Amino acid sequence: MATHVHLVSHEGVYQEIEARQHRLTADEPLNNHGTDRGPAPYELLLASLAACSSATLRLYADRKGWTLGTITADLTFSRDKDGNEKIERVIGFSEKLTEEQMGRIRDIIEKTPVTKTLKRGTPITTRFE
Repeated sequence: MATHVHLVSHEGVYQEIEARQHRLTADEPLNNHGTDRGPAPYELLLASLAACSSATLRLYADRKGWTLGTITADLTFSRDKDGNEKIERVIGFSEKLTEEQMGRIRDIIEKTPVTKTLKRGTPITTRFE
């Protein structure tokens, strides 16, 4: 599996991104040299993790015949004064699950593709043209 995005930046930190036929933007808030015309890169990272988490849990629950109802995800990225970074992920369901179901959900969320990518620290190579 390969995934690709294309980015164009004409000026400042405003970014135009293409992912397949979809158009996205990224920017920084006004207080961080941006124009606030799109989410910041770390917000996009959190959105990717949230979307993957929700989609994976929904697919798993559907396969099991479980009803999750509405899924909510609240994610926060933080960095302490020593430079240590962490992501806090809070997931909610509008339907009540059994403790056994929640046990499986806790296992599955740690195995979602984006979770695994972030936790293992994927190598990044860069070349300039």
